[in-house]
Amino acid sequence: MIDRTAYEELVRRALREDLGDEGDVTTSAIFGDEAGEAVLYSKDTGVLAGSELFTAVYRELDADVRVDFAAPEGAMLNPREVVARLRGRTASLLSGERVAINFLSFLSGIATAARRYVDAAKTGGGSAAEPLILDTRKTLPGYRALSKYAVAVGGGKNHRIGLYDMILIKDNHIDFAGSIARAVERVRERWGDRFTIEVECRSLAEVREALEVRADIIMLDNMGDDDIRESVRIIAGKAKIEVSGNMNLEKVGRLKDTGVDYISVGRITHSVTAFDFSLRVETQ
Repeated sequence: MIDRTAYEELVRRALREDLGDEGDVTTSAIFGDEAGEAVLYSKDTGVLAGSELFTAVYRELDADVRVDFAAPEGAMLNPREVVARLRGRTASLLSGERVAINFLSFLSGIATAARRYVDAAKTGGGSAAEPLILDTRKTLPGYRALSKYAVAVGGGKNHRIGLYDMILIKDNHIDFAGSIARAVERVRERWGDRFTIEVECRSLAEVREALEVRADIIMLDNMGDDDIRESVRIIAGKAKIEVSGNMNLEKVGRLKDTGVDYISVGRITHSVTAFDFSLRVETQ
């Protein structure tokens, strides 16, 4: 379930954007109060996410529309598969179609991408633990909670939600502060042990410095494969290890057996390929 506060206003704004002051002038000219049925079909292969938002669009538009999903949230979909059935005023089914599908396509696209990366990180039963796929803050403004929800549906793990729920000392923090040690010292002076502390490292020297100040998580940013393996050896389980930087499926496949704990992938949320759905209406 998604917290309704994450989407209720978005749904209202999306409907206002599409319907304006005049409403659906095409549909209202053709249909009155007659009832209709519609079937939502999948046209892609992937993971369903966002059924709650799809239903919320019709609930906001016309509370008498009934939406019954045939597939549960997180289900794998195939082309031509029935996803949901709708019944209500034909005019309402048609007027809400694009907004409802837009939300469903966006979130299912994210969930599908997350699932692909999770699958790519599987070690195939080897001795090394499978790294967790993390999302990032590279999300469409206003859609972060929804995007991160979809990542979780796809099997990924949410990294920090915003700037408020953990410490992540990045390169600019380090450069402005003068060193990793100084940045971490100031964080501990302010917050003590309240937050998990992660430090972004660009070199093996910075890895050693982050280890010396007892960072909880060490992020290896845009490092080559050899430096990643050497960092794993240096850290030796004394901190969790995250790798980041222009990750794709091929790189995840290469790094999954290195012993890192997390692989963060920005493109899961910032470069979404929308999942394709089709709604077919049958009037009575």
